[in-house]
Amino acid sequence: MNFAAQFIYANYAGDGSPRRVGFNDSENDPFWQSEEQRLGPTKQGCSTSSKSTCNKDAPVCNGVAGWRPTLIHPERLKDFGIEEEECLNGEVKTFETKVVGAPEIQLMDPPKTNKKRGSERKAVPPPKPEYLRSEDISAAAFKIQSAMQKTPCTYSRLSKQYGMEIFLKKELLHYTGSVKERGVLYLLTSLNQEQQKKGVIVAKDCSFSMAVAHHAVELRIPVFVIMPASCAQPHLRVYRDYGAMVISYGSTARDSLNHARHLAKENGYLCLEEDDSAVYLAGLGTVGMEIYEQVPKLDAVIVPTGGQCSLLVSTATAIKHLNSRITVIGVEPEGFPLLLQSLKTGSPVASELYNFPNRKLYGDLFEHSLGTHTFQLAKKYVDKVVTVREEDSLVAMLRFQEFERSTVDTEGAMGLAAILAGQLPELKGKRVAVVVSSANMELDLIRQCVDRALVLDDRVSKFTVQLGNFPGDMAKLLDMLAREDIKLLDICHRRHSDKGDLFKAQVECVVETRDKTQSTQLRRILSERYPTLHWLYR
Repeated sequence: MNFAAQFIYANYAGDGSPRRVGFNDSENDPFWQSEEQRLGPTKQGCSTSSKSTCNKDAPVCNGVAGWRPTLIHPERLKDFGIEEEECLNGEVKTFETKVVGAPEIQLMDPPKTNKKRGSERKAVPPPKPEYLRSEDISAAAFKIQSAMQKTPCTYSRLSKQYGMEIFLKKELLHYTGSVKERGVLYLLTSLNQEQQKKGVIVAKDCSFSMAVAHHAVELRIPVFVIMPASCAQPHLRVYRDYGAMVISYGSTARDSLNHARHLAKENGYLCLEEDDSAVYLAGLGTVGMEIYEQVPKLDAVIVPTGGQCSLLVSTATAIKHLNSRITVIGVEPEGFPLLLQSLKTGSPVASELYNFPNRKLYGDLFEHSLGTHTFQLAKKYVDKVVTVREEDSLVAMLRFQEFERSTVDTEGAMGLAAILAGQLPELKGKRVAVVVSSANMELDLIRQCVDRALVLDDRVSKFTVQLGNFPGDMAKLLDMLAREDIKLLDICHRRHSDKGDLFKAQVECVVETRDKTQSTQLRRILSERYPTLHWLYR
């Protein structure tokens, strides 16, 4: 502003004396100096009106020799960082400056970077955003709270038997009997209106498809279920009862899946398959938030896992953000340790490297391989991964029926199986929450699993003895079993045997005992009375 005022209100004549323009009263101009202030005291032998200069050897500035008077009051120069001491007789010192043009940079040349002395400055890449955040899980919990019930997390009667406080998170109580309802509901509510209006398609007989069929109908989203002809009729009836349109196509699951993808592409439907998307994981992570709210002073959480490990990593993410001191443990089947081997090698291991265990027992766990995102989350938040045998899972199913009065499948029983098998001795005396994830198993398969579990638990035994071919020998054997309070399940009497004695009969018995102690006592008594006892091991 000061220099602009100097330019507007000052005009130099040919003799070097200034001429006023635009102001008649000099008192009204704050930037104008009096002639005495501007020119300073007149030196002897010098005239201000003279065209000649006082010093011929003075430097030349803008074509005029000597000092050039300024029109700005020295006090105003402080606005530009110039002190009053730098002024000589009201004049400003002049400094010679040299303006150098910036070097031309061609468009194809890379930009030049500044370098520090001794070392080059390295570019720091921006941090990658987290794939699954605690805020995403909180948003999912808020969105599905009106349509999803909060399952109980109750104290288990098995706590005293195993020396720890066990709390069972009963996710089997959902409408479809699976924890996957949480992820499916949040996934469906996150679809845009156009996708909800078009509809969705599923093509696999699993808990995920059942959850999609149920909640899609509840949200008034058209849902189509494509199943092969080999699918069990009771399962197809369940899908129809939910309100889905069931279409039978092909002879294998691969045929129905390819047909579903083709229909989705041609008609604009959305083919839903269980994956490790952030939306689906956020819905599953609400389990961890509920466990933390329901069980105070929690020490550890045990979660069944397999295949994609979606439930494990989502629960671990929620728990670790709420309290990083809580231990998160994953449990895998011994025949398919996909996550355990992946953590050991440092990268996801292909599922094709392992032989799948019994698909009837673990069908839902091996549909997909471990994804990159879920592996990174497991590596960051999961503290330990253990494996359990199939026998331990079957016995755990039996414990659920006896002590919790509930029927679960092998996937839902794996968490308790790890405790039952002694895989987690460090949890003795601590408060532990076990996620019971599902209870989807056919009735005839449940019966077979219970029968097998009774044998594994030494509750059902089978033995053979040789009796004399005389009246009353069979009665003596049955009387001895009755005195020991042994329940006889089956008996087979064979008179003719290729290797047996001519006057002997072979008797095969299947009996049920209270526990392993009574079974051991029965074996001791039979061996004392019948030297030909042959105890059939499991």
